Amino acid sequence: MTYAGQRRWLAIAILAILAILIGRDCARAQIKETGDLSIELVDPKVLRVCADPHNLPFSNDKGEGFENKLAELFAEKLNKKLDYMYFPQATGFVRMTLGAHRCDVIMGFPQGDDLVQGTNPYYRTAYALVAKKGSGLEDVATLEDERLKGKHIGIVAGTPPGTNMAVNGLMANAKPYQLMVDTRIDSSAEAMIGDLMAGKIDAGILWGPMAGFHAKNANPPLHVTPLVKEKTGPRLAFRIGLGVRAADQNWKRQLNRLIQENQPAINKILLDYGVPLLDDNDRPIGAETATKAP
Repeated sequence: MTYAGQRRWLAIAILAILAILIGRDCARAQIKETGDLSIELVDPKVLRVCADPHNLPFSNDKGEGFENKLAELFAEKLNKKLDYMYFPQATGFVRMTLGAHRCDVIMGFPQGDDLVQGTNPYYRTAYALVAKKGSGLEDVATLEDERLKGKHIGIVAGTPPGTNMAVNGLMANAKPYQLMVDTRIDSSAEAMIGDLMAGKIDAGILWGPMAGFHAKNANPPLHVTPLVKEKTGPRLAFRIGLGVRAADQNWKRQLNRLIQENQPAINKILLDYGVPLLDDNDRPIGAETATKAP
């Protein structure tokens, strides 16, 4: 290439870089002055939610989960159309949805998980013990309770309560259920509740929203005790927020405001689905205290 040609390509490269930098500055100014999130969002006029199409009580493609109902609430408050990017919530979920810019928010993500950037939490709950009413296990509040010795207890393999069960010598008679399943054809929670109703296990331990939802819909309903009094093993209560991309700072701030302004409505939806809500002191949040933030 001639010297003149080299200079021409160098000039083009410099102009391209300047255009990018100027564009970024304009975009930042636009967001700052107008609140337009078009640089961060797939479509600023649409609330695009990343969700599992077969994962009740959280979400499904019929809009029947509590995360679907929360998405509807948020879309209404944001004055946006609601749309979904559905993908099974298994390995690769974040990468194929939020990470691929096919959607802009995951409706439920535990604080501290570095796969996404979390918003402020909108609820707090815990793993819970599920048992039949009249079984003598309804007031068992911790896994070190002697009444659990020798009992057949269902546990989802690889979840934190497994450590607590092992510490208390409860694994010998435990029945494990798979953690990672194809939600289109299988559900560990439904299988566990089915075994409990059939008498194949004496109790089961599930993540709070699953425990509350399936216990409420069982016939007859089952008893749910959040495991918040554990003295050994990991703590079993977690805060749950929304998940966004690491770079989406303005979008995160807008969602934080949305959570703060609509906490009572959020709590009502969660309680309607049987989610055992907890405050920061591990006290249950019922309908009478649902106006308080978790």
